[in-house]
Amino acid sequence: MIKALILTSLFASTSVSAIEQPAYTVLKEMGNGIELRQYGSYIIAETQVSAENAEIAGNLAFKRLGGYIFGGNKSKTSIAMTAPVSQARSEKIEMTAPVSQTRGNDGSWRVSFVMPKRFTLETLPVPNDPTVYFKTEPARKILVIRFSGRWTEANFKQHENELKAALANSGLQPMGTPWSARYDPPFMPGFMRRNEIMMQVR
Repeated sequence: MIKALILTSLFASTSVSAIEQPAYTVLKEMGNGIELRQYGSYIIAETQVSAENAEIAGNLAFKRLGGYIFGGNKSKTSIAMTAPVSQARSEKIEMTAPVSQTRGNDGSWRVSFVMPKRFTLETLPVPNDPTVYFKTEPARKILVIRFSGRWTEANFKQHENELKAALANSGLQPMGTPWSARYDPPFMPGFMRRNEIMMQVR
């Protein structure tokens, strides 16, 4: 419910097609909604939560991240919504921060919003919530499968398997495991939604 309310508010006054997204170049179209893309670097606002499933994790994280872009920061600045919203399970390696784009079994999830490109790490408003932090995603190649419909675990697994099958036949090397990306608000009909599963490759 929290996630639905926040996303509905975020998108209510903005055309979905007008929402800023990270720039990329399609390097190769592989059929069945699968593309190899080259992304430039961009900044994300991210938070990490512990939850037993993606739905609960999304509700917890969206409250934090939505609060931040709605003015929950030191300068009370409202920040424009961007797309996609990304979510992944994470696991920790020794004393480092959670590994990017991995799904683990420790109940930890990372959820992120892409920050508008007009901001730098130095100019982004400081969050009031210390559990919201920033990261720069580097330029990288990403294998992506795009699909419509409601976001469910079964839908994720089906398309994740299709993505892995395409990867196995591509000669590309995976870096980490897949993560999800969602571009549309809850009120968008399922057949019109843009969902993606992404995997960094080399």
